[in-house]
Amino acid sequence: MTLAERLSLYLQLTRLNRPIGILLLLWPTLWGVWIAGAGHPAWHIVLIFVLGTVLMRSAGCAINDYADRDFDRYVKRTSERPVTSGRISPREAVWVGVCLSLLAFVLILPLNNLTLLLSFPAVFLAASYPYTKRFLAIPQAYLGIAFGFGIPMAFAAQLGGVPPVAWLLLVANVFWAIAYDTEYAMVDRDDDIHLGIHSAALLFGKHDVAAVMGCYAITLALLAWAGQMAGLGRFYYAGLLVAAGIAIYHYTLIRGRQRGQCFKAFLHNNWFGAAVFAGIVLDSLVRSRL
Repeated sequence: MTLAERLSLYLQLTRLNRPIGILLLLWPTLWGVWIAGAGHPAWHIVLIFVLGTVLMRSAGCAINDYADRDFDRYVKRTSERPVTSGRISPREAVWVGVCLSLLAFVLILPLNNLTLLLSFPAVFLAASYPYTKRFLAIPQAYLGIAFGFGIPMAFAAQLGGVPPVAWLLLVANVFWAIAYDTEYAMVDRDDDIHLGIHSAALLFGKHDVAAVMGCYAITLALLAWAGQMAGLGRFYYAGLLVAAGIAIYHYTLIRGRQRGQCFKAFLHNNWFGAAVFAGIVLDSLVRSRL
């Protein structure tokens, strides 16, 4: 195997060729970074958390493919993943995950002790999530905690503590993750039934669409509350309004429960997170000029 072919396999293993997962992890982290930094975070903090997000998401994907290697072969969408297809060994996937996690840990070494302490549950959450599908009825909630743990870490890095607004943002992210990952699970519903894997789409059953929209509504309500706690202004709430419009658009995509449309809605959640972040940044820019 040539070096180019090996690198291509690593890109597939870590999903760097499909950055949607990185973006869904990055947006809530940036919400936390910007709010904790009062709209003007130190740029070394921004760089550390952006690079750390990429590394930890990539590590999580490697561990996920190791954990799901015996399930993925029975799902058409995942049957050609590098570990399942035998092009990368399970042990190699684990080493990739470990090495990327260590690189992410090195990144935060210059930060304070509380941030370092919070990194340990963050790694545990990322590594254990793939296994929750075996016993949790709604693993998407666990995913939301794992994907949102950069929020309390961002506050800890800049403030030396984790105020209530950080935990509120984390809870908001949990409901957002349930919404978008249920859309994702609706794509694999039939395969999950056959394999005995738990998912929110199976838990909610015929009420899946209503549950997704309810989670979007709760997410937006919690984000509005967090904005009030953080003293954010009208441009932030304008961003939430745009995000609400995006959620309504997702309803038009998923109401028919067609696989392609549900997957399209899942991918489109990038714009939901971006709208919230744009509102935070715009509001901070306006307030600084005033």
